[in-house]
Order: sequence, then C-alpha cells, then structure tokens
Amino acid sequence: MSKTDWSKQEKTIGRIAFEAAYFRECMAARDVVRKMAAEIDDPPGLWRLSDFLTEKRKEIDEKYDYRYSVLALVFARLIREGWIKQEDLVGLYDEKLEQIQEFAETGIKPGDEA
Repeated sequence: MSKTDWSKQEKTIGRIAFEAAYFRECMAARDVVRKMAAEIDDPPGLWRLSDFLTEKRKEIDEKYDYRYSVLALVFARLIREGWIKQEDLVGLYDEKLEQIQEFAETGIKPGDEA
C-alpha cells in the first residue's frame, strides 16, 4: 500500500485521531473565548472577541483537511502543535508513520510537498 492509499483500518484510526484533535483545539478556543468574554468591559473588547473568533475559525478550517492526499501533512502539523501524539496514530502502516514523523520533524506543510 502506498503512502497516499489508506486502508479501511487506517481510515478508522485516522478519523478518530483527526476528530479528537479537532475537538481538543475547539475546546481550547472555547476556553479562550470564555476568558475573553468575562473580561469584556467596553465595545472594543466585544470586537476583539469577534476578531479572535473569525481568525480562529479561518485557522481551524484551513488546518483540518481530511483529504487522504494531505492527511499525513495534517497529522504532522497536529503533532507539532501538540493536538495529537504519535501514539494516537498507532495502527497506521509503518511507511505512513515514518512519513508523518519526517514531516513533523521538518515542518513541511500542505503545499510544500510539490
């Protein structure tokens, strides 16, 4: 199986890790929003919160791309940022795990691999 082909087992493992990372990051954003909201005491504070949410939504939407052709790069980024651990991907074929680790170590991102 090639690095870009995902077996049924790998798809299941990948989906679980992907959804867990997405949930963790969204809950972290929620915590920041709660803190920011509690500290709003003027209209500019409200717009700072709005700006934060807009920017965070854009960042998360761009990051969480579940296309199999870029998923190894997504997982590498999530590992670098601490949203998942390499252990969350146990069960993926060794070739794919090695590729993800290499991407995580070098900092390669979607678009860089071309």
